[in-house]
Amino acid sequence: MFKVIQRSVGPASLSLLTFKVYASQKKDSPPKTSVKVNELSLYSVPEGPSKYVEEPRTQLEESISHLRQYCQPYTSWCQEIYSQTEPKMQSLVQWGLDSYEYLQNAPPGFFPRLGVIGFAGIVGLLLARGSKIKKLVYPPGFMGVAASLYYPQQAIIFVQVSGEKLYDWGLRGYIVIEDLWKENFQKSGNMKNSPGNK
Repeated sequence: MFKVIQRSVGPASLSLLTFKVYASQKKDSPPKTSVKVNELSLYSVPEGPSKYVEEPRTQLEESISHLRQYCQPYTSWCQEIYSQTEPKMQSLVQWGLDSYEYLQNAPPGFFPRLGVIGFAGIVGLLLARGSKIKKLVYPPGFMGVAASLYYPQQAIIFVQVSGEKLYDWGLRGYIVIEDLWKENFQKSGNMKNSPGNK
């Protein structure tokens, strides 16, 4: 152990010493001459006229170029679709992460309520045998009734918003049908009763 300490103390103690070094200018040095950029071999310009010659394309390069031109509309279409769907997918992933986090820290009694609502949907599916319309109406209806028992405030808000939307859709449909009726049937009725056709 003494040898290790002795060997490490020697170089460490030398690093603590300070030395001053003074540089002196030589009086016998020859005068410096500056070199121009053109005189350097790196920047030398070859003498004589130079001409750019493009190498001919190989068969592989030609086929790759043809393939790229053929695929360009499809790749631009894919890029456009990707740019449109990327925000939606990010929001969907964020919704999934939020849902997972909510289910990890679910409030007490959430899972039994969810089970009752799901069971109501299964009962609605069993009662809807035979008719496709019943299969579309009964399960969501039974699930909605079960959910409204557990979450009455959200059910009231949902019914109000859904009622307003249904009213708006009905009003728009009525206006479209009225316009079509006026365009098609009233014009033909006016032509039959016009004085020139008698």
